[in-house]
Amino acid sequence: MEMTKNLDPFEDAALTTILVVSDMAKSKSFYVDVLGVEIYREYGGDSLVLQFLGNWLLLVSPGGPTEDKPDTHFMPPMDKNSVSQSFTIRVKDCVRSYQVLQ
Repeated sequence: MEMTKNLDPFEDAALTTILVVSDMAKSKSFYVDVLGVEIYREYGGDSLVLQFLGNWLLLVSPGGPTEDKPDTHFMPPMDKNSVSQSFTIRVKDCVRSYQVLQ
């Protein structure tokens, strides 16, 4: 049994949500100033690693294909009324949290 546990590929693993943003400065301000997220690392204004409620958020600028993924484009949502990425934050006071987020 112990040997099987040591082979667990997810032991000490972490989950990161990648969000493509159109305005890095505005996004950074929202996450840090409004939500109080901790900045873990910044990469030249093109990406920002955040630690939030025990999770990782990676904010990235839009970008084209890479050599290893020639058909993949990282793009922010084209329509603010369409959802392609979502995460939920459980809070104690929904009304107060809503007021802060507005």
